[in-house]
Amino acid sequence: MSSESNKMWGGRFAMSPAEIMEEINASIAFDKALAPQDIRGSKAHAAMLAGAGIITKVDAEAIIAGLDKVAAEIAAGTFEFKRALEDVHMNVESRLKDVAGAAAGRLHTARSRNDQVATDFRLWVRDEIDALNAALRDLQIALARKAEAHAATVMPGFTHLQPAQPVTFGHHLLAYVEMFARDRGRFADARKRLNESPLGSAALAGTSFPIDRHATAAALGFDRPMSNSLDGVSDRDFALETLSAATITAIHLSRLAEEIVIWMTPQFGFVTLSDKFTTGSSIMPQKRNPDAAELARAKVGRIAGAFQSLVMVMKGLPLAYSKDMQEDKEVTFDAIASLKLAIAAMTGMIADLEPVPERMRAAAGRGFSTATDLADWLVRVLAMPFRDAHHVTGSIVKLAESRGCDLEALPLDAMQTIEPRITQDVYTVLSVENSVESRTSYGGTAPQNVRKMAQGWLACLELGSKSG
Repeated sequence: MSSESNKMWGGRFAMSPAEIMEEINASIAFDKALAPQDIRGSKAHAAMLAGAGIITKVDAEAIIAGLDKVAAEIAAGTFEFKRALEDVHMNVESRLKDVAGAAAGRLHTARSRNDQVATDFRLWVRDEIDALNAALRDLQIALARKAEAHAATVMPGFTHLQPAQPVTFGHHLLAYVEMFARDRGRFADARKRLNESPLGSAALAGTSFPIDRHATAAALGFDRPMSNSLDGVSDRDFALETLSAATITAIHLSRLAEEIVIWMTPQFGFVTLSDKFTTGSSIMPQKRNPDAAELARAKVGRIAGAFQSLVMVMKGLPLAYSKDMQEDKEVTFDAIASLKLAIAAMTGMIADLEPVPERMRAAAGRGFSTATDLADWLVRVLAMPFRDAHHVTGSIVKLAESRGCDLEALPLDAMQTIEPRITQDVYTVLSVENSVESRTSYGGTAPQNVRKMAQGWLACLELGSKSG
């Protein structure tokens, strides 16, 4: 078995680890994803060591040049990651020694793998939050564009998945724009809290070297160094909080995916997706399956599972660092990759999706969906208390149901058998178009509201795209 790991450990260990120890201990298979962040952190650390007079400027220059070479090898795919060296940190350091010579041995001064991995992981999560924010903004733009185009396209609104009141398709889509805005806010909050640097916490107690932690924090784009070295190496709140935000985002994606699946069924027939986002059946030639939506819907299981997994890892750990924390990265990497894929798929589906207005309009008029409009008319025109109006409307609905017709098809004299004061004017509120147009309260489904809101979102989001 290779003794390379023992050379990295120093004189304490004389024998190679058992094969099963190497199997359970090695993390290079997944933490190599941190290589770019590891090299960024090491370059900042080397520059700081030289600035503080802890190592010479010549050694720092050799280290930084060597790290650049290692980074280029990794980017080119020519770097050989060795399992015997356990993790990304020791792999990079070992190769740096080959490239930079003796100077490489000075890089780990005033640093531990504990604060190194905490720094790398924070940098990685921060980078991924930025990528997720951009992806969610693109999804919001796709939704808002579709909403603007269909600000007046009438569809049924549901409660309990039963017809409730007419809304517009644009209004429905803007609800998801709002949800994803909150998701972006949660990620922004998580980013703000994680943006403190653990580097310089060393193993757990800090260091006796005169390091400048503010310098390394600034070089890596952190707002400040973390104030407690124990917390610096042992905190994984930033990953938990990011996974929590990712879970809520995935739930929102899943809800939208579920609606697309339902809307595409022949029983609804509200929307269509092209061949780009559907698949067929190996046995049933007629099938067009919304597989992209179904897979986006399923991703929430992996993402929520990652959050729960890390909760279980962290729940009983004493301060400071424990090897248990090696389990923090693999689930986080998988969850974030799954979320990014689901967002990209949903963005493509929304751009591709087309409503079927005649099916939506027909469904919007079923189930006596303008009953509330009738009750409101009784209150507004006849000055009837709403509870009385609710009762009268319920009786009229029952009458229409017994005759097998919608409210707008019920004759006036039939309504007057229940409330004699009802006039012909009542029919002005019984169509689904009149219903949605009347919902002019702020946040309501009136087409002019929806159009204005969609345009406002697009102005904000597209400006963000150009500036961000």
